[in-house]
Amino acid sequence: MLASLAATACAFALAVPAHADGPYRNPDNKNRNDPAEGTYPVPYKKPVAAEITASLQRIRAYLESQTPTRIVHKDGGAPVTDFATPVADAVVAGMDSDLGLQVYEMGVVHAGLLKAAEVTGDKRFTDMTARHFNFFAERLPYFRAQEQRFHLERANSFSRFLDPRSLDDAGSMCAAMMRARRAGVGPDLSAQIKVCGDWVARRQFRLADGTLARQRPQAVSLWADDMYMGVPALAELGRMSGQRAYFDDAVKNVLQMSSYLADPQTGLYTHGWNANNPDAPRFYWARANGWALLSMADLLDVLPKDHPGTPKVLAQLRKSLRAVAELQSGSGLWHQMIDRSDSYLETSASAIFTYVIAHAVNQGWVSPSTWGSVAQAGWAGLSTRINDKGQVEGTCVGTTFAGDQVYYYNRPTSVDALHGYGPTLLAGAEIIRMLNNPAFSIEYRVRTYHYVPKDGGQTSYREHH
Repeated sequence: MLASLAATACAFALAVPAHADGPYRNPDNKNRNDPAEGTYPVPYKKPVAAEITASLQRIRAYLESQTPTRIVHKDGGAPVTDFATPVADAVVAGMDSDLGLQVYEMGVVHAGLLKAAEVTGDKRFTDMTARHFNFFAERLPYFRAQEQRFHLERANSFSRFLDPRSLDDAGSMCAAMMRARRAGVGPDLSAQIKVCGDWVARRQFRLADGTLARQRPQAVSLWADDMYMGVPALAELGRMSGQRAYFDDAVKNVLQMSSYLADPQTGLYTHGWNANNPDAPRFYWARANGWALLSMADLLDVLPKDHPGTPKVLAQLRKSLRAVAELQSGSGLWHQMIDRSDSYLETSASAIFTYVIAHAVNQGWVSPSTWGSVAQAGWAGLSTRINDKGQVEGTCVGTTFAGDQVYYYNRPTSVDALHGYGPTLLAGAEIIRMLNNPAFSIEYRVRTYHYVPKDGGQTSYREHH
């Protein structure tokens, strides 16, 4: 009877769709009657590269279907066919949606698509990037002429490109365009890279010490988000141009933002800091921590090894990663307020953490022992948030720098929140890379997983035989 029940439970767990709730049993444990094997709220198993690739392909296909590259008349949606003479009501189809082609979140999507193509060798992942970027190159002159004639300002569908006004307008997409250019995906957008790069490097509001800042919600404010909105673009400008000043600026911003925002004991990042209230309560919103960690990882990927900032950035990343890893939940995901287990489990931050931890393992920045298991557990939780349509569920919508926990706790989640898609693509691709990493082996012992470095010595389980 017990054997029958165990087999039924296992069959049920394996039959449950990837996005459904458990219970799950570990299929790597071949003893279906093992009384010491538990059930889990997520698929607790060694990830399978083919399954991850299939999940990423569902996401790609969904995003392809939701991001048309068409110009239409705003009233009625009829297609615009004459591109010789601009009209005032011409807009990009869907530009007002959360999946707009030029929003900063889409820059992260392109980073994820490029990474997935690199890891899997499947060009379909970057077809969308090429389509979007070709559309930019082809239609930018049309919308520039529209602006010159009608002065639409922010109502112009290409306003972020024509008239960037913030790091959100410029940084993430600028980094994506440089990465695509380097990978040979899409057209050469050097002219637009110059516009957005100039905003990040020279025109964005800064503190007197050169730290990238904003003038909202207070007159002089820092956002942890802006580490990602600024630093990767500066890093890629350094790589593209060979000018060390860009690397210097990127390192300076990581270290100075960390001095303002990171808890000196734990390394966790508060969401923001206001100059007129520097001793305000600190609110540890998870996605803000994700942006900070991702910016450091992206910088370290291109920062010259002999740059004096390299060990400093790496030390900060390791410190913050440890704090984040220790706050992972029992489902592999992380909480909306990372230090508050009564806040909901949030997808975008969990995806960023999973990616950065797996990437740190693959780059040799941290040891695979323990860290590999943390990343694997992160993917186990994250995989349940990808539904059959390719939508990423459980992502917190856009969130401002706020001054109370009630706001953060009660931010809604939505499958239309694009913030979860790029990080999930990045995470899945990096987990595939980790599964194939020759520097260590993944051993299944005593009902769990051990990432054992090839130079870590011989393990022994003789006492268990």
